Amino acid sequence: MTDTTEPSSPEADVEATASSQSEDSAQPAESSSSSRTRRPAAERLEREGEIAADYLETLLDVADLDGDLDVDVDGDRAAVSIVDSEDGRVPRRLVGRDGEVLEALQELARLAVLAQTGERSRLMLDVAGHRSARRQALVARARDAVAQVRESGQRLALEPMSPFERKVVHDAVAALGFGTESEGVEPNRHVVVLPA
Repeated sequence: MTDTTEPSSPEADVEATASSQSEDSAQPAESSSSSRTRRPAAERLEREGEIAADYLETLLDVADLDGDLDVDVDGDRAAVSIVDSEDGRVPRRLVGRDGEVLEALQELARLAVLAQTGERSRLMLDVAGHRSARRQALVARARDAVAQVRESGQRLALEPMSPFERKVVHDAVAALGFGTESEGVEPNRHVVVLPA
């Protein structure tokens, strides 16, 4: 069980509908309707990323901090990264202790998107590669936890984690064929790895 259950995407609905049609009649309709649905979704995510990047760039300028912004689409969400620039390195204080400042900046960027589009965003922000490095460490932690559970046959409760971190662990453990649950209340909410 994971923390966040997202509603099915329009793309998934279109693909499921198209795949239920007969092979010979569905081919052209599937291609055109599927690409029509994907294009607006991709454009919407790119727009979210651009809005967030503009907001964050203004924030960096006001604070007189170095950093360039990269905008991308990562699966079903916009992704913005603040990276080192030619003028200097991104101040690591933008990550903060345990990523607290990073999480706050991400929420501000999401609010900027909401203010301009009227829709909540699932935009993901990274600063100086902090999230990607943390993701790799969490995947390694998930592998170790699965090995311990496989050997002991007992549930294993991991340390408290942020929602982003729990999601990474849930996905990594599921990919290894084991189940998980989230237990506890923020800020002590944690993942429990279950025996297979």
